[in-house]
This record gives sequence, structure tokens and C-alpha cells, in this order.
Amino acid sequence: MQSRVGVIVGSLRKGAYTRMLARALPELTPPSLQLVDIGIGELPLYNYDLETDQPPPAWTAFRTAVKATDALLFVTPEFNRSMPGALKNAMDVGSRPWGDSAWTGKPAGVISLTPGALGAMASNHHLRQVLLAVNLAAMPYPEAYIPGAASLFDDSGQLTSAETRQFLQQFMEAFAVWVDRFRSPR
Repeated sequence: MQSRVGVIVGSLRKGAYTRMLARALPELTPPSLQLVDIGIGELPLYNYDLETDQPPPAWTAFRTAVKATDALLFVTPEFNRSMPGALKNAMDVGSRPWGDSAWTGKPAGVISLTPGALGAMASNHHLRQVLLAVNLAAMPYPEAYIPGAASLFDDSGQLTSAETRQFLQQFMEAFAVWVDRFRSPR
């Protein structure tokens, strides 16, 4: 039986390296995982005043999409030594209303990617702190900090780095094992 994995890309930019990487993942993923994209670009900023009987429809659709998954995979760049604001907003939206978090108890993985040399390590770790706060179980190992993003893709956005493809395939195999640990017996 396949596990549904929601893939959340932290960058809103259409041509983002993180989006290119997320598009490459399905062919590197074991058949036990089904990757489904969950967009965050239409989410209004979280404001408790909007948490009424009729919250913004984008919040409701996002929360429903997250709840329909068995696990989450975050693919994030680094903005100013942290995760992008849109991703933090998505974390906040998904964690509400109080007592009905969409995130609770699900396994999660984090891949960070940057043109720089450190592979967006600060963003990765900051996101992991938030995952803990919303009761997502982040896979501890292997960690995925991918540097040099500009050299990994061709002009059409295809991942061409054989070394990165091999690493991501191993990461996704480990993630499949992690997700399976949380599967309820049926």
C-alpha cells in the first residue's frame, strides 16, 4: 500500500531551484510513496481574527490537503538564514485552529537547497525546530543540505547531476523506511 506524501516547496518563485528539485523527486522515489504537491502560494497570512466558523477558503483547502497525507516532505531554500516567510506562514496555518492541527503525528522529511556553499543548512535546522513545535516527526538521518543549485539543473530545469540524483534516491529510500515506521496496521 502506498503512503501519500505531501510535498511542500518553500519558494513561491516559478523557476525556483527547489521547485525543479521537487519535480525531479518522483522518479527517484520508491513505489511505496506517492508524492502529491501541496501549494502554499495562495495562503493569506495567518491572522487569528480570521479563525472563525468560515476561515479563508485557502486555509481550509490547505488544511484538508495536509490531513489527507500520511507524511510530509519539505523542499526549502534559505532566506536570510531561515526558511522563507511563506513556508513559516504555511506552518502556522496548518497548526490551527488550536487542537485541530493538520500536522499532528505525521512523519516528515526536509531537503534544503541553495546556490550557496552551505546547502541552506540554517533554513533546514530552523524548519526542523518548527516541525518539532507542531508535532511533526522529522527524519533525523540522512540530512539533506544541497549546495551549488545553479550547477545541478539544465536550461529546461531537469536535474542533471548524477551525484545529486544518487544522493536523493538514497534519501528517498531512507524516507520511505521512516514513513513506514509510522504506518498504522490495517
